[in-house]
Amino acid sequence: MRVSLIGGSGFLGTHLARELLAQGHEVRVLSRRGEGPLRGVRYLRGDAARGEGLRGAVCGVDAVAYLAGIIRERGQTFEAVHVRGVENIVRAMHSCGVRRLLHTSALGARPGTGVAYLETKARGEELVRERGLDWTIFRPSLVFGEGSEFFEKDLPRLVRLPLPFIPLIGDGAYPFRPVWAGDVARAYRQSLEKPETVGRSFELVGPREYPFRELVRLVRDALGVKKPLVPFPVWFFELLSRLPGAPLTRDQLRMLLMGSTADPGPMRRVFELEWRSLEEELPRILKKA
Repeated sequence: MRVSLIGGSGFLGTHLARELLAQGHEVRVLSRRGEGPLRGVRYLRGDAARGEGLRGAVCGVDAVAYLAGIIRERGQTFEAVHVRGVENIVRAMHSCGVRRLLHTSALGARPGTGVAYLETKARGEELVRERGLDWTIFRPSLVFGEGSEFFEKDLPRLVRLPLPFIPLIGDGAYPFRPVWAGDVARAYRQSLEKPETVGRSFELVGPREYPFRELVRLVRDALGVKKPLVPFPVWFFELLSRLPGAPLTRDQLRMLLMGSTADPGPMRRVFELEWRSLEEELPRILKKA
């Protein structure tokens, strides 16, 4: 099968491309850089949000996976990437006669959250459902694996702050069920082989739910750091998020307080996954941290 990954040169796209190649599929990747780390992948330069390079990426393939997404607005907006980019790729698919679309949303995507990231993801989902394609929507929780920014950079940076303690946002009880990137890639690849996944949405989560404070502790202990976690009031971080260059934006803080978890049952009934644990992967992830 020939598969095109839109926005596929980053963390999740690289895992998915590797999975598809291992199963004998042909892979094209469209990204603004037009390059990537894997042999056997045809890398193309383009920009879904601007509608650039889409026909070259889409025409002649059997399926498209839309992976483009941003967590912070730096030069690009949520609206451009999560909504306009989706609209452009759907239009290109219709133009090229391609029907199969795997769409990447986010756990918690819905209108009315007051979080631009989640609300634009929800609007992207709505576009996918309305446009008459053979779609499958995936809503992953936090994704971990080699190259994951949250576990390889963000949490280690928090743990290594030049303080005698690790500041914790509130009580740190916010629940997360992080999922291994390899299992996310397998779910995407298997959905291409399972007609019953067409027209369905799947929440992708891992085998265990953790409060946020436990994620911090796991990273702290894996790095060999000997500092206590000290709770700070949420309002302190809300004030901090308003400052230029703050480590957390207001949207990111709100999403953290919402947590990211779901029932793994529907996902496990359809996909055959390894369901690798965070504890298993952390040593590999933190080698570069």
